[in-house]
Amino acid sequence: MPRAAAQQAGTAAAAFPVTRPPGRPGYDPGTMSNYIYWILAGFLLLIVEMTSGTFYLLVLGLAAFAAALAAWAGASFGVQAAIGGSVAIAGVLVVWKMRAGDVTTVSSNTLDVGGMVTLESWIDPAAGSARVRYRDAIWEARVAPPPAGQAAPEPGAALYIRNVAGSVLEVSPGR
Repeated sequence: MPRAAAQQAGTAAAAFPVTRPPGRPGYDPGTMSNYIYWILAGFLLLIVEMTSGTFYLLVLGLAAFAAALAAWAGASFGVQAAIGGSVAIAGVLVVWKMRAGDVTTVSSNTLDVGGMVTLESWIDPAAGSARVRYRDAIWEARVAPPPAGQAAPEPGAALYIRNVAGSVLEVSPGR
């Protein structure tokens, strides 16, 4: 149908025929492609990551971008999901490994070192495990062995924080 006839008929679709770009079979400009959804999901995850700071959502966002690349290349949805899932699993394992670290390392940035705690009770005196009160909360602590000739501290004794290893306080009778 010539353009003038389409305008007289009032149909814009006939006036502007849909052309398919070469190399993109199944392209329909009336629908969003899968890669657009993956990209939107990736950006959404990155935006939420900026508020959390955990790096896990960053990895999931990058996985969504990898799936978007697969979708843009024409892969089926199953392949897109497999690529996104494998990138996500690998990335989460890397972040988890980086964040796990060694909880026994000394934190040089802790403000608790030197603080006074009160020995509440012993969990295992032979192992040096005890519960102490610090800042109105009960904490698990490892009590350093007393110097030679001195007895182990009794409940109610004042101890001092030497180190913080995760959520366990390392304490000793003297500063």
